[in-house]
Amino acid sequence: MNLIMNKIVVIIFFTACLSGNLFAQNSIDTSAVITSDSRIDSLLQLHIDYNQKYPVIQGYRIQILKASGNEALDIIEKSKADFSEKYEDIPVYLTFDEPDYRVRIGDFRTRLEAEKFLKQISRKYPGAWVIQDDINFPNLPNHNKKQKL
Repeated sequence: MNLIMNKIVVIIFFTACLSGNLFAQNSIDTSAVITSDSRIDSLLQLHIDYNQKYPVIQGYRIQILKASGNEALDIIEKSKADFSEKYEDIPVYLTFDEPDYRVRIGDFRTRLEAEKFLKQISRKYPGAWVIQDDINFPNLPNHNKKQKL
């Protein structure tokens, strides 16, 4: 009987200690003060300035046409116009890398997104393929710059 009583007393004692600690934690101030070196702020500003000057990231586009020759520019511009008419919400880019003109479409962040759209247009553009390219930054919602801890 004494053994059972001793166990009950020990359990009550630990329960009281734990609950006392839990109640004590509620009264502790949970705010934090963060201090940083001014060099960190200047590096962050350099990063922001660079991204504003060169607003591209690595991503994927779909190349729907590549042409060279005397009439290549006419063919490329017609293809660009045709695509823009059908898919108004997808950006179209005409590039030139001697001797070829190219029509590339989209600003896809992942290869999976590009492959999914390629599947949608594959009947109309059977020779199209996904290519890794620098893409424009996607439009993201603005978030409050001050975050609470």
